[in-house]
Order: sequence, then structure tokens, then C-alpha cells
Amino acid sequence: MSGGTTLRDWRHVHNVIVPPAAMTLDEVRERAGRNRLENAYLGDTLVGCSTVRPPTGDDAVATVIARVLPAHRYTGIGTALYENGLARARVLGARNIETVVLAADEDGVRFAAAHGFTETERYVLPGETDEWLTLRLTPAPTP
Repeated sequence: MSGGTTLRDWRHVHNVIVPPAAMTLDEVRERAGRNRLENAYLGDTLVGCSTVRPPTGDDAVATVIARVLPAHRYTGIGTALYENGLARARVLGARNIETVVLAADEDGVRFAAAHGFTETERYVLPGETDEWLTLRLTPAPTP
């Protein structure tokens, strides 16, 4: 992702969904150098964004985060963003998938659970008060 408007759009969605972690445009530019950031539009209307953090560690864990603006939730946009991010993470070599959700974001927590994620960690960042969840995609049972 590059371009001022595209980065500003991503920043807007991110900051609406996770205000405790609001980012400046410079922070978004830095993040775009490490991660895959994408926006979702319906026509010309910005409706969501996603982040894919490439796999790291011995178990090749990638982080996939889908964010949808409240007015556009429950329409399949989040699922499309998530599935696209999951496919991208797999192409990058991910063997395991995690996501991160602000604990107060009930829609986000419900979305993650509905897509097979289970909580692995609950934490508060140093100097902050907001609680965050790390959730890992639970492998589907083998037949």
C-alpha cells in the first residue's frame, strides 16, 4: 500500500475501530513498510481495512486483522477481508494465524470466535488501561 489517500483511509478505519491505539500518518507509513495493509471499498465508499503481519518465529505465526466500520458490519465485508488476509498470510508461509482485538470491541471478539479463533492471551500495554486479546486460529479437526 502506498499513496497518501490510501494510507489516510487505512488510518481512518484503524483509528475509528481502535481509538486507544490511534496512529499518526507517519506511524501508518512505518507500519506499511513491515506489514501488508489494505482498504475495502463499496464503490467509492471506504468500509474497512485489514492488516497482515508476516509470519515470525519457529511456528511461523502471522497476524491477520480485519476491521469494518460499524455502519457496514454484518454484510460479509469482514469475512471477505479476513479470508483475503488469511490467503495472503498462507502465501507468505504462515503455518499458524493469530489476530488481536481490543477486548471492549464486542463485535470484533464475536467475529474472531465465529471464525474459529480462541483466546491465548489477555494483556494491558505498559502505561495503558485498555485490555487487548490475542487469539489464535484453532485448527479444524481432521476427519
